[in-house]
Amino acid sequence: MSHLYAARAVLPSMLERKEGYLLNTASAAGLLAGLGSGPYTVSKAAAVKFAEFLSITHGDDGIRVSVLCPQGVNTAMAPKSLGDGQTDGIIEPDALAEVVVESIRAERFYVLPHPEVEEYVRRKGDNIDRWLHGMRRLRKKTLELMAAATAGKP
Repeated sequence: MSHLYAARAVLPSMLERKEGYLLNTASAAGLLAGLGSGPYTVSKAAAVKFAEFLSITHGDDGIRVSVLCPQGVNTAMAPKSLGDGQTDGIIEPDALAEVVVESIRAERFYVLPHPEVEEYVRRKGDNIDRWLHGMRRLRKKTLELMAAATAGKP
């Protein structure tokens, strides 16, 4: 709900000034899917859709909108390893910040610190059935890796 609360707080003055910029933080999971957490995936997809709504509704009013959709970023929340194939690697916060600033300057809607995400979204749009099949394969591989990692542990 933070995106909604922030928009409610700042949009009136932005609309009055006929300018403003909103950057919503979501996740690549909001564009694709996150394995293992339905609520996470759905809430991130909602953040992306809300950013789209804001851009469509207020873009002609001088309000610019971008949505940040990273995969792994080296924060306290990041997993220590990415052996499951769910991301293309963990990036450092400084690298993410550089992409954010560059994207805002260019007024790009999608802020994609992991450039591979754009191709994944394209593939998903080109053939959703093939993409879903691939995601099921990735989920199966992830479950197998998790089972192997925990085998023999009490």
